Amino acid sequence: MRTRDFVLAIPGMLPIIASYAALGAAGAHAANGKGALQIPVLVLDDGMPLYDSRVVAEYLDGVTPVSRLIPDGGRERALVKRWEALGDGIADAGIALFLERKRDQALQSNDWMTRQRGKVDSGIAAAARELGDREYSHGLSLTLGDISLACALLWMELRLPEVAWRANHPNLKKWVERLEVMPSFADTKPPA
Repeated sequence: MRTRDFVLAIPGMLPIIASYAALGAAGAHAANGKGALQIPVLVLDDGMPLYDSRVVAEYLDGVTPVSRLIPDGGRERALVKRWEALGDGIADAGIALFLERKRDQALQSNDWMTRQRGKVDSGIAAAARELGDREYSHGLSLTLGDISLACALLWMELRLPEVAWRANHPNLKKWVERLEVMPSFADTKPPA
């Protein structure tokens, strides 16, 4: 997922970007024996590894005094995390579909792929319906929910272009076009 790259590219986190980006796979191996061997991983100054995009993003959001992406608590926090979960769910189903297609054709499950595609389509439709014409998924500024949803949609476009969410959901198209020109998105766009 691009989520971690985006969060790290937000102004105010520049010192963290360098130490985090330098870790890559080596950081994951440094974490071996202290938890799951998973990328991304952020190794803290005391050697404690934090792994998983959600955990790293939440930690970084809490240690910077600027560019807060997650509200501190209560209903506002839950609503942003709900949008994050929707984006992550769309991405998870898309990734499952993508990986199933990579398997030997004799081992692929058409029922499984149909279920995953249904999750992708219903998740995107729910996002389009709930977003409406708002500029952000929640509130008046960019949140982690926006990042998660935009990353899921842009990944889908790269790896499963037949989903054609831009053509099917003009409001999402307009919304993501406004976000993807932001430097934090443009600078972290993966190569095709």
